[in-house]
Amino acid sequence: MATAYADFRTKLASLSDDEYRKFCMRGIPCDRPFIGVRIPEIRKLVNNIPKEDIDAFIKTKPVAIEEVIARSFAIARLPYDKMIKVFDSQIELLDNWCTVDTFCAALRKTIKKHEAEFLNQKVEKLLKAKNEFAVRFGIVSLLDFYVKPDYLFLIYDRVETLRNRDEYYIKMALAWLLAECFIKFPDETMPYLKVSKLEPWTFNKTLSKICDSYRVDPETKTLIKTLRKK
Repeated sequence: MATAYADFRTKLASLSDDEYRKFCMRGIPCDRPFIGVRIPEIRKLVNNIPKEDIDAFIKTKPVAIEEVIARSFAIARLPYDKMIKVFDSQIELLDNWCTVDTFCAALRKTIKKHEAEFLNQKVEKLLKAKNEFAVRFGIVSLLDFYVKPDYLFLIYDRVETLRNRDEYYIKMALAWLLAECFIKFPDETMPYLKVSKLEPWTFNKTLSKICDSYRVDPETKTLIKTLRKK
């Protein structure tokens, strides 16, 4: 597999766009090197890897940020029972918002039939993690998989347990999550917002994201603005 992975790296390098690389470096704080390859192109390369080579591909240590993203796509091709065995090894590699959000999005089809199982096996533990980006993955998982009637009150409760976390990418994910809850389920989420103990920055960022949405009518936006905390 070493030769095959070397070929994969060569293909990644051939797709490099220096302007895009510089753009990514400005927007994604990360210590890893950037090649400058767009995510759809990475996904296409990974989708072309034979199924029988996926396990070996995952065992190769990624270097560039694009390789971490590629590993996410490879893991997402595994059936749930195999994916869950290597899931933690990928979480350990996530050190920026882009790799977190990309991995979470890649797993949507895999998680669809295993929502309750994944929540109990992984999401709940991630929400209690010390690492900022592990927690962010847990929050983005709630956003991607669980903004549904059956899980709303669980989401409100978990948000409150995280209200004292001060890391930027946790607070932004919480605001994003709650805004989506309100946009989809305003009648259920408005009462929560009125009693939420979230600190002002995250709470007000939630309100801003709600007001930025075209799915919220002007009258409701006016009401939302009255909830701002000082």
